[in-house]
Amino acid sequence: MPSRLDPDIESILPLLPLRDVPTLTPERARDELVQVARSRNNVPPPQVASVVNLKIPLPGRQITARVYSPAKKTAPTVVYFHGGGWVAGDIETHDRLTRTLSIDLDAHVISIDYRRPPEAPFPAAFDDCFEATQWVAANISDFGGDTTKICIAGDSAGGALAAAVAHASRNAGPKLKAQLLIYPVTDLVGQYRSTEHNALYPSRQDNAEGYYLTKELMVWFAKHYITNVADERDARASPLHAGSFSGLPPTVMCTAEFDPLRDEAEAYVEKLKSAGVPVTYLREPGMIHGYFSMAPVSAAAAAAGQRARAAFKKLIDQ
Repeated sequence: MPSRLDPDIESILPLLPLRDVPTLTPERARDELVQVARSRNNVPPPQVASVVNLKIPLPGRQITARVYSPAKKTAPTVVYFHGGGWVAGDIETHDRLTRTLSIDLDAHVISIDYRRPPEAPFPAAFDDCFEATQWVAANISDFGGDTTKICIAGDSAGGALAAAVAHASRNAGPKLKAQLLIYPVTDLVGQYRSTEHNALYPSRQDNAEGYYLTKELMVWFAKHYITNVADERDARASPLHAGSFSGLPPTVMCTAEFDPLRDEAEAYVEKLKSAGVPVTYLREPGMIHGYFSMAPVSAAAAAAGQRARAAFKKLIDQ
């Protein structure tokens, strides 16, 4: 039986961004997420030992990354991919989330500012994230990283990118210690427009509207990211459709009860388990998509985030 939506989150639903999808533009989506982040500028962010921006050289281009480091010299390294529907979100909108991750994991966290659609549709974001992960692994000593503890993590669209990078890394390196997938997209077949495909995942209908991330908004995100229908089944876009799940790193998967993406993430959990991959699955009651960033207004969201980080740290420390 479903539980009640967390009352603290329910109280802020009218204040959340990305409304009026028919008139939404990439510029407005980006600006609204930045404005949400800036609304807390008067509250000091969580303090890590050091924060450094850098440029990662990739073939024919450079991308920006932000490195959060603990005080100790040698520590695990987590490459992080932000959410925002591929189109929006950046290292600034996710600054507090990645700071908290670095503190609670006592790890280096490297947040990747990958290219975004519509200017750079699929597979640009994946290429940036995978190649940046390989670059981090090749330069791990520069960060004080533990070569045996390279991990990846991401939320929402970033969770999809993390899952896809895990598959690519299994095949081509680097070897990953663990992955943290936070309410990820896993299946873009039909781009949320197909009634038949949506029926595979009841949460897409049950949570289609009223809980911040809507099915309509997912259609909008997907159409900007996937411009070629043939790419819908590409494992780099839809990791649920990968050919094999064996050999993937131990995983912490987080979902929210009132999230249209919940059931496709659960389907991904089943694929991992069937392949013998250790999985810690945290389906958080009363939560909505994006709850990791709602800790300041919801004690339940704060506790859920802490559970996930603790579970991930346990995998890393094993």
